[in-house]
Amino acid sequence: MSEQPINESEMIAYIADKTGVGEAGIKYVLKHEQDFIAAAAKKPGDTIELDGDELVDYVMARKDVKLNELEVENVLDAEMAYLIDKGLAGYED
Repeated sequence: MSEQPINESEMIAYIADKTGVGEAGIKYVLKHEQDFIAAAAKKPGDTIELDGDELVDYVMARKDVKLNELEVENVLDAEMAYLIDKGLAGYED
């Protein structure tokens, strides 16, 4: 994977185009995703294990998120597609 920085405004525009979700909603989802990842990183071990369903549940439980579950899933899926397209992420088997 590349170590190039993420262009956040480009990524948000990409996600909005793919999902139809507004910028504010996308930013809330991404903020809470980062909180979830930070909490997972504190667990012992060399790798960070993330469960997509747990992530969606975590984001949905935040009071400032006004999106439905499908919209949250779509935002997260579009974010991953963007990161893969840019060579910044991938799936591990």
